[in-house]
Amino acid sequence: MVVLGAGPAGLVLGLLLQAAGIDCVILERASRTHVQTRARAGFLAPNTVRILDRHGLADGLHQGGRPHGTCEFRTEDGRFRLEYGALGQGGQHHVYPQQNLVTDLLTRYLDIGGRIRFHTEALAVSDADGARPAVTTLGPDGRSTRWTARYVAGCDGRHGAARRSLPPGAVRHHHHDHGVTWLGLLAEAPPSLDAVGYAVHGRGFAGHMARTAEVTRYYLQWQRGTPADAWSEQRIWDELDVRMRAADHGPLQRGRLLERGVFDLTCDVVEPLRHGSLFLAGDAASLLAPAAAKGANLAVLEAEILAEALADALTHGDTAGLDTYSDRCLAHIWRAQEFTGWMTRLLHAVPEQDRGAGAGAGSFFQAALQRSRLNSLRTSRVYQDWFAENYVGV
Repeated sequence: MVVLGAGPAGLVLGLLLQAAGIDCVILERASRTHVQTRARAGFLAPNTVRILDRHGLADGLHQGGRPHGTCEFRTEDGRFRLEYGALGQGGQHHVYPQQNLVTDLLTRYLDIGGRIRFHTEALAVSDADGARPAVTTLGPDGRSTRWTARYVAGCDGRHGAARRSLPPGAVRHHHHDHGVTWLGLLAEAPPSLDAVGYAVHGRGFAGHMARTAEVTRYYLQWQRGTPADAWSEQRIWDELDVRMRAADHGPLQRGRLLERGVFDLTCDVVEPLRHGSLFLAGDAASLLAPAAAKGANLAVLEAEILAEALADALTHGDTAGLDTYSDRCLAHIWRAQEFTGWMTRLLHAVPEQDRGAGAGAGSFFQAALQRSRLNSLRTSRVYQDWFAENYVGV
């Protein structure tokens, strides 16, 4: 078994295959240091924690993470908080930076004798419609190597070799651009509130997400095409103060900006998630806008589903799980896409491209709908329960 990519999907898959006695190798184009330090999402859903617990992979998150069940919305009508951990089905997140989870999984994988090749870039997957698919790689010495296996799992992202190797017409690619861009910031500063903060403002969205006691992630809705370094730190903090309404609700804890990145809120889905002996998981299967923190959680879920199906096929000759893998995962993916789209519409000002002819009326109409959604979320228990169930669900 060849696994492409050492993110959450690839590592969980590798660990579960090793536990089932199935030989596998993980091929990762980056260095071990890069894999363990690249900052990503930090909110693990209840089902993700259950999966990690079920397979003995949750020690680190229970020691270093913390449960979280509150979010705060700040709007022109004031602020309100939702204790979502006490709503819906009573689920809450665990805050645990993804790089810490990846470090835990990688350490465990190596401790049990798992094979991984860093600095090994997968160039292409061939013969996926045959009995022995092959992966061509470029190693750190610049030499090409060919790996063969019974199955290949593409966990190497939307631009990885697995997706690139899908023959034209073999799958359908669904893409959607939400028309929103974020400036993502990692600040060397303590959290400024004890909740996830969502600020809806006429000048654009701002977000606050705690990572550790010393580091906080912030987001600013950003003008598309503007470089990440276009604003000074002072201007960024001043804008966060305005959009988070610090004058009304208390100052933000400021600190040095450790990281900046601009990204468009787009999403895509590949359907089906299988071509012959090649299976897709994680960001290779689908990409979600980060408004609802679903990506890593879907990756872990897909890895467990695929690991169980592969174990059945390779140890018992039962391929039923592989045959239904794509449909099972896509049901979760489309649910996550729907809620992510709802969250994106809830939080953001009308995108520029929606302000064409008659923009004044259109902008007012969309803003009125947004305000109505927020008021329903503030006042309706039924709406709140629906939000809570989908906010933590995958």
